[in-house]
Amino acid sequence: MLKRVSQEDGLQQSGTRASLTPGSARLKSLCFYSGVFAVTAATLMLQIIETRIVSVTSWYHLAFFIISIAMFGLTGGAVWVYLRSESLARLDLNDVLARNAFYFALSTILTLLVQMTLVTSSTASLTSLFAWAELAIALAIPFFFSGVIVSLALTRSPYPIGIVYGVDLVGAAIGCIGVLLMLNIASGPTAILWIAALGAAAASMFAGAGSAATGFGAPQGAPELRYRLPLLLAILLLAIINPLTDRGIYPSYVKDGIESPKTFAFQGWNSFSRVTLTHDTKSEPAMWGASSHMPPIIIQQQWMTLDGSAGTSMYKFGGNIEDVSFLRYDITNLAYHLPGLDAGAVIGVGGGRDILSARLFGVKSIVGVEINPILVDLLTRRYADYTAIGNLPGVAFANDEARSWFARTDHSFDIIQMSLIDTWAATGAGAYTLTENGLYTVEAWQIFLRRLNPNGVFTVSRWYAPGEVNETGRMVALATATLLDMGIPDPRAHLFLATGGNIATIVVSKSPLSPQALASLKKAVADLGFGILVSPGEKSASPLLQSIVDAPDRAGLRVATEKSYLDLTPSYDARPFFFNQLRFDRLFGSRPISADIGAGVYAGNIVATLTLAMLVLISAFLVVGTIVVPLYSAVKNSGWGLAFGGTTYFLLIGIGFMMTEIALVQRMSVFLGHPVYALSVVLFSLILATGIGALASERFQLNSAPRLFVWAILTALYIVALPHWMPPILLQLDSAQLLTRATFAVLVLAPAGFLMGFGFPTGMRLVGEIDRRPMPWFWGINGAGGVLAASVAVLTSMAFSIDTSLQVGGVCYLLLVLPAAGLWRAVGRRDPEHDFALDRAAPAVQPGAE
Repeated sequence: MLKRVSQEDGLQQSGTRASLTPGSARLKSLCFYSGVFAVTAATLMLQIIETRIVSVTSWYHLAFFIISIAMFGLTGGAVWVYLRSESLARLDLNDVLARNAFYFALSTILTLLVQMTLVTSSTASLTSLFAWAELAIALAIPFFFSGVIVSLALTRSPYPIGIVYGVDLVGAAIGCIGVLLMLNIASGPTAILWIAALGAAAASMFAGAGSAATGFGAPQGAPELRYRLPLLLAILLLAIINPLTDRGIYPSYVKDGIESPKTFAFQGWNSFSRVTLTHDTKSEPAMWGASSHMPPIIIQQQWMTLDGSAGTSMYKFGGNIEDVSFLRYDITNLAYHLPGLDAGAVIGVGGGRDILSARLFGVKSIVGVEINPILVDLLTRRYADYTAIGNLPGVAFANDEARSWFARTDHSFDIIQMSLIDTWAATGAGAYTLTENGLYTVEAWQIFLRRLNPNGVFTVSRWYAPGEVNETGRMVALATATLLDMGIPDPRAHLFLATGGNIATIVVSKSPLSPQALASLKKAVADLGFGILVSPGEKSASPLLQSIVDAPDRAGLRVATEKSYLDLTPSYDARPFFFNQLRFDRLFGSRPISADIGAGVYAGNIVATLTLAMLVLISAFLVVGTIVVPLYSAVKNSGWGLAFGGTTYFLLIGIGFMMTEIALVQRMSVFLGHPVYALSVVLFSLILATGIGALASERFQLNSAPRLFVWAILTALYIVALPHWMPPILLQLDSAQLLTRATFAVLVLAPAGFLMGFGFPTGMRLVGEIDRRPMPWFWGINGAGGVLAASVAVLTSMAFSIDTSLQVGGVCYLLLVLPAAGLWRAVGRRDPEHDFALDRAAPAVQPGAE
């Protein structure tokens, strides 16, 4: 590894110490710290914003992939520093830092351009494999340069390592929080440009740290840095102009389709999604499950799309409710045929069609609960002249996450409607992380049902495939489990399910459906030509659905859902993947894997899983080719015992850290209401707490086997215990404001991060006591384990539960006692003449924390 230079040597690298006045020395140190802060903040913002962009261009479940690739790039940069240690030692530190910050800025823009033009198809093919590999390499490049900067700043800086590390952590933490603000004022591509500008500014800061008194000269030996200020100005100009034109940088290929900004009358980004609105057209009204009895009609409407795939229509509406009378013929509005509905709520307003439906059927008081402020703004302000929904008397909007709002409100309702609140991106591609996951769990449905009046109903519409049960079966199982968990002995008396076309609508009543209510529902079904799937007192046409609603308890429900080749088990907060219906234990069973079964649901899940497998394969190749192979020489002559023990130790902490991180991101996504919130809060908490733990490990060293064993057991116990005590508190806090929920998440995550922060530096000190030569290998193995574990964590949560991923992470830390015991025995046998102390040039931060 690089030898860490002394403070005097380091200052001499940037100019003779004698020539520096106190004022210029302070300016140089300020420039250096500012550069570190800017780079680490930009790195974390880039990581989180990339998850937003990939959610638009590809699929939601790739958030884990971005985390994995970011770790890979950071680890690769530090590996490069190790491999070039001798040549880098002869160069000026600030020169190298400034140059790599310059490259970070430049590569961030080039990566964005590649990403905006690259076709990452969802088909499982060799072409798709190479396309994803190209994207992975492109995305990793800026993180590579960031890894170089952070590694050098922590190992060769003449400044106190504690302060440098602290600035590193604060920058990363601020980046996690700042990204939420940035995404609310800029589009994804524009936000990336601002990040590139921050990187270019960092290049000037490092250049200032290396210059003489003024702090603004270009370091010697870096001729390209004469362009750093022109690059910064060019990026700033591009970032300002990009949102003002439709000829700037934008995704050209979205969700397997070519896209042009000219087709949009409106386009807006925020931390939740990208919303687009097409130009006004005259056509038949967009309907979900239209009755065959609906008379022909032509209306004006605009098509609204979220993240390139989730679509709904915004009708031109001037205030006369009979202008949308065609909504009476949609299966999604079946529950409105019930009498006595005065107060209603709509989850997810979209283009406002459900609010119009409620008013059309005579509901007097309507609340539209919508998490995305862009949609509320479109309906109430920007397009208020096009659609007068916001001006209807008795209609109000709550810009909030639905679970939290319903848990907090003191209002009660006669009807709560949730129609197709997801995206086809979710249904078709697995939806491993998605806002709406938290709306399709037993815990969420219990919250909704508790907000109903005694005879109130909760109605949900989902996709239906004739002859299959797929989402419909899981929806019925979810409703049955919710009622059973609420102590209702006969769920069948509370459920009515009808279908129209490829849509099924379930009506869940808080009280048993009365004869009058059943008569109204059956009459509506008959008049509109729909079909009944489940009704109290009647045998279902589907034996599977019948066995589900007949389940007397949770055990009976489990037996009933086992009959399907699909996963129809009810989704809970611990396993909220409602849209992923693959049974991994039956993936290669008697049911054929083809694209024509399950009306797209099963086939879409297969595609998502194959895509996940491709990404795991790509990550493995990248890890082996750029980390394992280059670093192998560092360990091959160190002895089998040290190689095996050290490799096992660092592999376990790499896997354990990432299993815990991904599981907490998934769990907090349900709790906080959106994956972006979860990413920001979880990364902020773990980065800060892990860094503090790493620093604390120097003062409170685990310098004996008993101490290390106690630490490993405490860390494992805390992580493993999280699924046992945390969920009840999360449910109690569902009614809290977002800031309160985020604060609690930080408090929960901080101890885990603090304890895990001891693992990496302790391991490095331990192996350093035996032999310093293989330390780069162990560090690389730690990063490699984290990169690959990101994918494993997603699969584990899907197949078993998020709690299982947490428990696997905890067990990894518990298992550390085995290789640690072997390493301590090796320390006891070491030759005092070959007692290597831990060099400061050893990696100071475990990649998972970055």
